[in-house]
Amino acid sequence: MDRIGFIGLGRMGKSMALNLRKAGFDLVVFDINKTAVTELADAGAAAGADVESLARQCSIIITMLPSSKEVEQIMLGEGGVLACAGAGTVVMDMSTIDPLATDKLHALAAAAGLSWVDAPVGRLAEHADRGESLIMVGASEDDFRRVKPLLDAMGTTIYHCGPVGTGGRTKLVNNYLAVSLCQINGEALALSQRFGLDITKTLQVLYGTSATNGQLRMNFPHKVLVGQNEPGFTIDLAHKDMSLVVNAAHASKVPMPVAAAVHESFSLARAADFGGQDFSCIADAICQLANIEKPRVPSNWSPD
Repeated sequence: MDRIGFIGLGRMGKSMALNLRKAGFDLVVFDINKTAVTELADAGAAAGADVESLARQCSIIITMLPSSKEVEQIMLGEGGVLACAGAGTVVMDMSTIDPLATDKLHALAAAAGLSWVDAPVGRLAEHADRGESLIMVGASEDDFRRVKPLLDAMGTTIYHCGPVGTGGRTKLVNNYLAVSLCQINGEALALSQRFGLDITKTLQVLYGTSATNGQLRMNFPHKVLVGQNEPGFTIDLAHKDMSLVVNAAHASKVPMPVAAAVHESFSLARAADFGGQDFSCIADAICQLANIEKPRVPSNWSPD
Protein backbone atom coordinates (compact mmCIF):
# COMPACT_ATOMS: atom_id res chain seq x y z
CA MET A 1 0.00 0.00 0.00
CA ASP A 2 1.19 3.52 -0.79
CA ARG A 3 2.22 5.65 2.14
CA ILE A 4 0.41 8.97 1.82
CA GLY A 5 1.84 12.34 2.76
CA PHE A 6 -0.60 15.18 3.47
CA ILE A 7 0.63 18.78 3.71
CA GLY A 8 -1.84 21.47 4.75
CA LEU A 9 -4.25 20.84 7.62
CA GLY A 10 -6.41 23.94 7.42
CA ARG A 11 -10.20 24.09 7.64
CA MET A 12 -10.66 21.81 4.62
CA GLY A 13 -7.40 19.87 4.66
CA LYS A 14 -7.71 18.61 8.21
CA SER A 15 -11.10 17.04 7.52
CA MET A 16 -9.85 15.53 4.27
CA ALA A 17 -6.87 13.99 6.05
CA LEU A 18 -9.08 12.66 8.84
CA ASN A 19 -11.30 10.97 6.26
CA LEU A 20 -8.24 9.30 4.75
CA ARG A 21 -7.36 7.94 8.17
CA LYS A 22 -10.94 6.73 8.71
CA ALA A 23 -10.61 4.83 5.43
CA GLY A 24 -7.44 3.15 6.74
CA PHE A 25 -4.75 4.86 4.69
CA ASP A 26 -1.18 4.96 6.04
CA LEU A 27 -0.76 8.71 6.50
CA VAL A 28 2.07 11.12 7.32
CA VAL A 29 0.98 14.74 7.91
CA PHE A 30 2.70 18.09 8.13
CA ASP A 31 1.47 21.59 8.92
CA ILE A 32 2.81 24.66 10.70
CA ASN A 33 -0.27 24.38 12.96
CA LYS A 34 0.93 21.82 15.49
CA THR A 35 -2.52 21.50 17.06
CA ALA A 36 -3.90 20.17 13.79
CA VAL A 37 -0.95 17.77 13.46
CA THR A 38 -1.62 16.48 16.99
CA GLU A 39 -5.28 15.88 16.14
CA LEU A 40 -4.26 13.78 13.13
CA ALA A 41 -1.68 11.94 15.21
CA ASP A 42 -4.42 11.10 17.72
CA ALA A 43 -6.35 9.63 14.78
CA GLY A 44 -3.42 7.37 13.90
CA ALA A 45 -1.42 9.43 11.42
CA ALA A 46 2.34 9.90 11.74
CA ALA A 47 3.58 13.45 12.32
CA GLY A 48 6.11 14.52 9.72
CA ALA A 49 9.09 16.43 11.07
CA ASP A 50 9.31 18.61 7.96
CA VAL A 51 8.53 18.63 4.25
CA GLU A 52 11.78 16.90 3.33
CA SER A 53 11.29 13.91 5.64
CA LEU A 54 7.66 13.52 4.57
CA ALA A 55 8.61 13.59 0.88
CA ARG A 56 11.31 10.95 1.34
CA GLN A 57 8.98 8.40 2.96
CA CYS A 58 5.75 8.80 0.94
CA SER A 59 4.84 7.61 -2.55
CA ILE A 60 1.76 9.83 -2.92
CA ILE A 61 1.96 13.38 -1.57
CA ILE A 62 -1.15 15.57 -1.23
CA THR A 63 -1.08 19.32 -0.73
CA MET A 64 -4.04 21.44 0.39
CA LEU A 65 -2.71 24.98 0.77
CA PRO A 66 -4.04 28.55 0.55
CA SER A 67 -2.46 29.77 -2.69
CA SER A 68 0.13 29.32 -5.43
CA LYS A 69 2.75 30.95 -3.20
CA GLU A 70 2.51 28.29 -0.49
CA VAL A 71 2.37 25.42 -2.98
CA GLU A 72 5.54 26.65 -4.71
CA GLN A 73 7.29 27.13 -1.35
CA ILE A 74 6.54 23.51 -0.43
CA MET A 75 7.52 22.13 -3.83
CA LEU A 76 10.62 24.06 -4.77
CA GLY A 77 14.07 24.43 -3.28
CA GLU A 78 16.65 22.11 -1.75
CA GLY A 79 14.31 20.67 0.89
CA GLY A 80 11.17 20.79 -1.23
CA VAL A 81 8.98 17.95 -2.43
CA LEU A 82 10.29 17.94 -5.99
CA ALA A 83 13.88 17.60 -4.83
CA CYS A 84 13.26 15.00 -2.12
CA ALA A 85 10.51 12.68 -3.37
CA GLY A 86 11.48 9.39 -4.97
CA ALA A 87 11.06 8.66 -8.67
CA GLY A 88 7.52 7.58 -9.49
CA THR A 89 5.95 9.54 -6.65
CA VAL A 90 2.57 11.10 -7.42
CA VAL A 91 2.13 14.68 -6.21
CA MET A 92 -1.54 15.63 -5.97
CA ASP A 93 -2.21 19.30 -5.36
CA MET A 94 -5.77 19.84 -4.13
CA SER A 95 -5.35 23.58 -3.60
CA THR A 96 -6.97 26.20 -5.82
CA ILE A 97 -4.06 27.95 -7.51
CA ASP A 98 -3.08 29.84 -10.65
CA PRO A 99 -3.36 27.44 -13.62
CA LEU A 100 -0.04 28.74 -14.96
CA ALA A 101 1.59 27.74 -11.66
CA THR A 102 0.12 24.26 -12.09
CA ASP A 103 1.56 24.06 -15.61
CA LYS A 104 5.00 25.12 -14.36
CA LEU A 105 5.03 22.69 -11.43
CA HIS A 106 3.80 19.86 -13.63
CA ALA A 107 6.73 20.41 -16.00
CA LEU A 108 9.23 20.57 -13.13
CA ALA A 109 7.76 17.44 -11.55
CA ALA A 110 8.02 15.53 -14.83
CA ALA A 111 11.66 16.57 -15.17
CA ALA A 112 12.28 15.14 -11.68
CA GLY A 113 10.63 11.82 -12.55
CA LEU A 114 7.43 12.57 -10.62
CA SER A 115 3.77 12.58 -11.66
CA TRP A 116 1.51 15.58 -11.06
CA VAL A 117 -2.23 15.63 -10.42
CA ASP A 118 -4.32 18.74 -9.87
CA ALA A 119 -7.49 17.95 -7.92
CA PRO A 120 -9.14 21.02 -6.40
CA VAL A 121 -12.14 20.58 -4.15
CA GLY A 122 -15.69 21.83 -4.62
CA ARG A 123 -18.51 22.30 -2.12
CA LEU A 124 -18.09 23.65 1.40
CA ALA A 125 -16.13 22.83 4.54
CA GLU A 126 -19.06 20.96 6.08
CA HIS A 127 -19.08 18.66 3.05
CA ALA A 128 -15.36 18.02 3.57
CA ASP A 129 -16.13 17.18 7.22
CA ARG A 130 -18.50 14.44 6.06
CA GLY A 131 -16.32 13.20 3.18
CA GLU A 132 -18.84 14.56 0.67
CA SER A 133 -16.64 16.88 -1.38
CA LEU A 134 -16.84 17.22 -5.14
CA ILE A 135 -13.37 16.88 -6.66
CA MET A 136 -12.25 18.01 -10.12
CA VAL A 137 -9.22 16.08 -11.32
CA GLY A 138 -6.63 16.80 -13.97
CA ALA A 139 -4.39 13.76 -14.46
CA SER A 140 -3.22 11.05 -16.83
CA GLU A 141 -5.42 7.95 -16.91
CA ASP A 142 -2.82 5.93 -14.97
CA ASP A 143 -2.36 8.56 -12.27
CA PHE A 144 -6.11 9.03 -11.95
CA ARG A 145 -6.57 5.31 -11.31
CA ARG A 146 -3.80 5.40 -8.71
CA VAL A 147 -5.29 8.28 -6.69
CA LYS A 148 -8.97 7.36 -7.17
CA PRO A 149 -9.25 5.35 -3.91
CA LEU A 150 -7.99 8.37 -1.98
CA LEU A 151 -10.42 10.68 -3.74
CA ASP A 152 -13.28 8.31 -2.93
CA ALA A 153 -12.37 8.55 0.77
CA MET A 154 -12.55 12.36 0.66
CA GLY A 155 -15.47 12.94 -1.68
CA THR A 156 -18.65 11.50 -3.11
CA THR A 157 -18.48 13.10 -6.57
CA ILE A 158 -15.26 12.72 -8.55
CA TYR A 159 -14.83 14.11 -12.07
CA HIS A 160 -11.80 13.29 -14.20
CA CYS A 161 -11.81 16.50 -16.22
CA GLY A 162 -8.89 15.61 -18.49
CA PRO A 163 -5.10 15.94 -18.45
CA VAL A 164 -3.11 17.87 -15.84
CA GLY A 165 -4.34 21.45 -15.56
CA THR A 166 -7.99 20.79 -16.38
CA GLY A 167 -9.00 20.22 -12.76
CA GLY A 168 -7.86 23.66 -11.61
CA ARG A 169 -9.27 25.40 -14.66
CA THR A 170 -12.64 23.71 -14.13
CA LYS A 171 -12.55 24.87 -10.49
CA LEU A 172 -12.06 28.48 -11.58
CA VAL A 173 -15.06 28.30 -13.91
CA ASN A 174 -17.14 26.84 -11.08
CA ASN A 175 -16.00 29.36 -8.49
CA TYR A 176 -16.51 32.28 -10.86
CA LEU A 177 -20.20 31.35 -11.04
CA ALA A 178 -20.55 30.53 -7.34
CA VAL A 179 -18.96 33.78 -6.14
CA SER A 180 -20.71 35.92 -8.74
CA LEU A 181 -24.06 34.43 -7.75
CA CYS A 182 -23.35 35.40 -4.14
CA GLN A 183 -22.74 38.95 -5.31
CA ILE A 184 -25.94 39.03 -7.39
CA ASN A 185 -27.97 37.50 -4.57
CA GLY A 186 -26.57 40.03 -2.13
CA GLU A 187 -27.46 42.94 -4.38
CA ALA A 188 -30.96 41.57 -5.03
CA LEU A 189 -31.66 41.05 -1.33
CA ALA A 190 -30.34 44.51 -0.48
CA LEU A 191 -32.68 45.98 -3.09
CA SER A 192 -35.61 44.00 -1.69
CA GLN A 193 -34.85 45.37 1.77
CA ARG A 194 -34.67 48.93 0.47
CA PHE A 195 -38.03 48.36 -1.24
CA GLY A 196 -39.47 47.23 2.11
CA LEU A 197 -40.44 43.80 0.78
CA ASP A 198 -41.14 40.79 2.97
CA ILE A 199 -37.98 38.68 2.75
CA THR A 200 -39.71 35.30 2.95
CA LYS A 201 -42.26 36.15 0.26
CA THR A 202 -39.49 37.50 -1.96
CA LEU A 203 -37.52 34.28 -1.54
CA GLN A 204 -40.60 32.17 -2.31
CA VAL A 205 -41.04 34.05 -5.58
CA LEU A 206 -37.36 33.72 -6.48
CA TYR A 207 -37.35 30.00 -5.67
CA GLY A 208 -40.32 29.53 -7.99
CA THR A 209 -38.77 31.14 -11.07
CA SER A 210 -35.65 30.77 -13.17
CA ALA A 211 -34.05 33.46 -11.00
CA THR A 212 -33.26 30.88 -8.33
CA ASN A 213 -29.76 29.42 -7.91
CA GLY A 214 -27.95 27.00 -5.64
CA GLN A 215 -26.35 29.69 -3.48
CA LEU A 216 -29.69 31.37 -2.79
CA ARG A 217 -31.49 28.11 -2.07
CA MET A 218 -28.82 26.02 -0.30
CA ASN A 219 -26.29 28.38 1.28
CA PHE A 220 -27.98 31.69 2.09
CA PRO A 221 -30.86 30.27 4.22
CA HIS A 222 -28.37 28.53 6.52
CA LYS A 223 -25.77 31.30 6.62
CA VAL A 224 -26.26 35.02 6.10
CA LEU A 225 -30.08 34.99 6.24
CA VAL A 226 -30.01 33.59 9.79
CA GLY A 227 -27.07 35.74 10.88
CA GLN A 228 -24.61 32.85 10.75
CA ASN A 229 -21.27 34.16 9.48
CA GLU A 230 -19.07 31.17 10.40
CA PRO A 231 -17.43 30.35 7.10
CA GLY A 232 -17.82 27.32 4.93
CA PHE A 233 -15.85 29.41 2.45
CA THR A 234 -14.58 32.85 3.44
CA ILE A 235 -14.88 36.16 1.66
CA ASP A 236 -11.06 36.26 1.74
CA LEU A 237 -10.86 32.96 -0.17
CA ALA A 238 -13.59 34.02 -2.59
CA HIS A 239 -11.61 37.19 -3.28
CA LYS A 240 -8.47 35.11 -3.86
CA ASP A 241 -10.28 32.86 -6.31
CA MET A 242 -11.75 35.82 -8.18
CA SER A 243 -8.21 37.21 -8.48
CA LEU A 244 -7.21 33.92 -10.10
CA VAL A 245 -10.23 34.06 -12.41
CA VAL A 246 -9.47 37.61 -13.56
CA ASN A 247 -5.77 36.90 -14.04
CA ALA A 248 -6.45 33.65 -15.93
CA ALA A 249 -8.98 35.44 -18.13
CA HIS A 250 -6.42 38.15 -18.92
CA ALA A 251 -3.81 35.51 -19.78
CA SER A 252 -6.32 33.76 -22.06
CA LYS A 253 -7.58 37.02 -23.63
CA VAL A 254 -11.14 36.43 -22.46
CA PRO A 255 -13.01 39.63 -21.49
CA MET A 256 -14.78 39.17 -18.14
CA PRO A 257 -16.07 42.56 -16.96
CA VAL A 258 -18.52 40.98 -14.50
CA ALA A 259 -15.68 39.03 -12.87
CA ALA A 260 -13.68 42.24 -12.47
CA ALA A 261 -16.64 44.02 -10.84
CA VAL A 262 -17.32 41.12 -8.45
CA HIS A 263 -13.63 41.00 -7.54
CA GLU A 264 -13.69 44.65 -6.54
CA SER A 265 -16.92 44.25 -4.55
CA PHE A 266 -15.22 41.53 -2.53
CA SER A 267 -12.24 43.88 -2.12
CA LEU A 268 -14.63 46.41 -0.55
CA ALA A 269 -16.01 43.70 1.75
CA ARG A 270 -12.52 42.75 2.90
CA ALA A 271 -11.69 46.41 3.57
CA ALA A 272 -14.80 46.56 5.76
CA ASP A 273 -13.54 43.60 7.85
CA PHE A 274 -15.84 40.96 6.35
CA GLY A 275 -12.91 38.88 5.07
CA GLY A 276 -13.17 36.07 7.62
CA GLN A 277 -16.93 35.66 7.25
CA ASP A 278 -18.80 33.24 4.99
CA PHE A 279 -18.93 34.45 1.41
CA SER A 280 -22.75 34.64 1.57
CA CYS A 281 -22.15 37.57 3.95
CA ILE A 282 -21.35 39.71 0.92
CA ALA A 283 -25.09 40.51 1.29
CA ASP A 284 -24.41 42.05 4.71
CA ALA A 285 -21.43 43.98 3.34
CA ILE A 286 -23.57 45.46 0.55
CA CYS A 287 -26.31 46.40 3.02
CA GLN A 288 -23.80 47.99 5.38
CA LEU A 289 -22.36 50.04 2.52
CA ALA A 290 -25.84 51.25 1.55
CA ASN A 291 -27.10 51.73 5.14
CA ILE A 292 -29.82 49.12 4.61
CA GLU A 293 -31.10 46.77 7.29
CA LYS A 294 -29.50 43.37 6.85
CA PRO A 295 -31.81 40.69 5.42
CA ARG A 296 -32.89 38.06 7.93
CA VAL A 297 -35.55 35.35 7.87
CA PRO A 298 -37.58 34.30 10.95
CA SER A 299 -35.96 31.63 13.10
CA ASN A 300 -38.63 29.05 12.25
CA TRP A 301 -38.62 29.67 8.49
CA SER A 302 -37.56 26.93 6.07
CA PRO A 303 -36.78 27.26 2.35
CA ASP A 304 -38.46 23.88 1.69
